[in-house]
Amino acid sequence: MPKSRAGPHKFSLSHPQTPKLSYGYKSTMNVGRSGYRVFSANSTPACTELAKKITERLGVELGKSVVYQESNRETRVDVKESVRGQDIFIIQTMPRDVNTAIMELLVMAYALKTSCAKNIIGVIPYFPYSKQCKMRKRGSIVCKLLAAMLAKAGRNTFLQHVCDRRLPPSGLTHIITMDLHQKEIQGFFSFPVDNLRASPFLLQYIQEEIPDYRNAIIVAKSPSAAKRAQSYAERLRLGLAVMHGEAQCAESDMADGRHSPPAFRPSCGPPGLELPLMMAKEKPPITVVGDVGGRIAIIVDDIIDDVADFVAAAEILKERGAYKIYIMATHGLLSADAPRLIEESAIDEVVVTNTVPHEVQKLQCPKIKTVDVSMILAEAIRRIHNGESMAYLFRNVTVDD
Repeated sequence: MPKSRAGPHKFSLSHPQTPKLSYGYKSTMNVGRSGYRVFSANSTPACTELAKKITERLGVELGKSVVYQESNRETRVDVKESVRGQDIFIIQTMPRDVNTAIMELLVMAYALKTSCAKNIIGVIPYFPYSKQCKMRKRGSIVCKLLAAMLAKAGRNTFLQHVCDRRLPPSGLTHIITMDLHQKEIQGFFSFPVDNLRASPFLLQYIQEEIPDYRNAIIVAKSPSAAKRAQSYAERLRLGLAVMHGEAQCAESDMADGRHSPPAFRPSCGPPGLELPLMMAKEKPPITVVGDVGGRIAIIVDDIIDDVADFVAAAEILKERGAYKIYIMATHGLLSADAPRLIEESAIDEVVVTNTVPHEVQKLQCPKIKTVDVSMILAEAIRRIHNGESMAYLFRNVTVDD
């Protein structure tokens, strides 16, 4: 019988050994469900309000970190606790200084990646630059550029060998957002994107907070918003009206010859090549397709930023006989003089969610009301961490919502 070479060293099988840390090798330690942390990537107290509401619903503490701007306006992020091998959720709301907020998000994602976080999930309720998602002449698709930046934030091949080969090769591995301006934006990303909907909360507000909402009519401010308005109308069993055209300027404000065709047809092609001339678009005066007389008009949209169009639409609806006008939108950017214009307009109430901080605007205009959507964001975080299906959050949601 061969002799044992173990010598005086004996291995006890009844007491499993503690897994040793080995760089680049798999360990039996299961860190996939060991825990998660929720951080706020913004340096302003107003923007951390949503993050605090989400953590309260989850029953966890907000991650300890410091995000601030140095005297030369450089962004600095210091993570004050260990995040090794954990799922990290970064909540970033977009204040008026959008570019600084983006840089804060990128720097924090890189700081967490270098701290060996397992997964980094961005919770960005309002995705910035979402309106710049189409090519216009010699412009650029900035939304796609931002998607690429988020995917590459923190990418470092060396870290894949030093920390853990199971770490994903990209920066952010997942994004949770809400009501993208165009749903096709999800195709810009190389990782999963969950585009949540705020419509259930806004529909609940209409049913509970608007008296006699059965006498209301859903209004689309433009034909491009007709699908969203139709979805609201079908769910509330209400009528639908669509506005078309634009406010016309007075003749005194128009330059002479503004609508006159040129005296000659300029040709930029080779001699003998004459392509048909594309007629310029000219929108008619604002018209309303649908009867709004004696009704409550509810204008629905995804973003309310420059309110001039909404104010003009409210005046037309008042002229057509609507006796109350509400505006429902997911993202209330309310830039520039929006609070003052709303206060002086025929609009009775503007209802937005808290995807974007607007506490200052509410102090300037009492017509602005807020609907809290932290519940669905917290539930999305819980389900992603636990590996559960997200289908429950999208029940009865159609493509047009």
